[in-house]
Amino acid sequence: MKAKDFELPDQNGKIHKLSSYIGKWVILYFYPKDDTPGCTKEACNFRDSINKFQKLGAVILGISKDSVASHKKFADKYHLNFTILSNEDRSVIKEYKSWGIKKFMGREFEGTTRNTYLIDPKGEIIKFYEKVNPLTHSEEILKDLSSQGV
Repeated sequence: MKAKDFELPDQNGKIHKLSSYIGKWVILYFYPKDDTPGCTKEACNFRDSINKFQKLGAVILGISKDSVASHKKFADKYHLNFTILSNEDRSVIKEYKSWGIKKFMGREFEGTTRNTYLIDPKGEIIKFYEKVNPLTHSEEILKDLSSQGV
């Protein structure tokens, strides 16, 4: 299935279009909130693995509903070396089926679910990861990229 194109601002306010990444592998990951324990672990694991992803010709794009200013603070605090995109109206998050009912401490609420899409250089979604483990997710994707012959 073809990945749906979008335009969103990054942590520096620069606009990114998904279609501008044709020719590269894209790890498009959705996360609930900047500077929270699970999201920080996931982002730092991607940060620490960036050289491995770059050697495979892959880019990492994180998306949450947090503002550009929040993303800037998060990226600076943890020295994130990849793009995180702001989707305050949640349109892209919803389009990519990463918005839904979550449970925490016995209560239910709507929010961003921790999902990832692996998109090939032609813009096709080749794998969808649901409810990922933030501690092991980057390694899981690296293995999947290697199994694709990348």
